[in-house]
Amino acid sequence: MVQIQFQYQGELRCQATHAPSTTELITDAPVDNCGRGESFSPTDLVATALGSCMLTIMGIAAEKHGWNLSGAKATVEKGMVHSPVRRIGTLGVELWMPGGLDEKAQRVLEAAARNCPVWHSLNPEIELPVSIHWGS
Repeated sequence: MVQIQFQYQGELRCQATHAPSTTELITDAPVDNCGRGESFSPTDLVATALGSCMLTIMGIAAEKHGWNLSGAKATVEKGMVHSPVRRIGTLGVELWMPGGLDEKAQRVLEAAARNCPVWHSLNPEIELPVSIHWGS
């Protein structure tokens, strides 16, 4: 298990510390929810977790097969909904993969992306459109 510790800093800001590494990050409430939006919001971190998880799991699959994913990129666009409660409604993912990957590699990597632990941990009500650009 990994422990993450939190301290409320005031003014809708929290400091999180990753206990094993002592790496710290700050979260801030978004502007549309009473905050200043000066750092990642908690829901931004969900989008961050999804994009980095997808690339990481694709990287693991690529390394197993000897494929080079250097330069692969992702963006995640988070959309909020407000009814019946405020929550993440959409996490649209775009992935840009390097050239030179054949059809088998593309199938394996796409399956890997859609099987990352964060993907499987998200509420099924969240829309998760994914676009992959091969050879970008």
